[in-house]
Amino acid sequence: MLKQQLLQALATIDRLTAEPSPVSGGTALFYQGREFAHFHHDNELDLRLTKKVIQAEGLAHPTGSVHHPTRSPSSPWIEVRFRTASEVERTAELVKLAIAQL
Repeated sequence: MLKQQLLQALATIDRLTAEPSPVSGGTALFYQGREFAHFHHDNELDLRLTKKVIQAEGLAHPTGSVHHPTRSPSSPWIEVRFRTASEVERTAELVKLAIAQL
């Protein structure tokens, strides 16, 4: 399962926990007690990355979003989909960038 692969890739990060989200339901990622990401399902993470980093990384809100179809392009949040092992690795790197913004 890709979600488990991602969580395993993040397991070595100090003060990072995966817990039930009080806001979105499902699993959320917390850093030092602060939620900064949550899973929509096993291959999509909604990540607070900041507008600046989203632009610098060349990311775009995915088409056909079920959870946030009207999200503003200036939002600090981005839905990240991953379907392969290399996309899981890329998502793990984006999570590390998000933590650096906190």
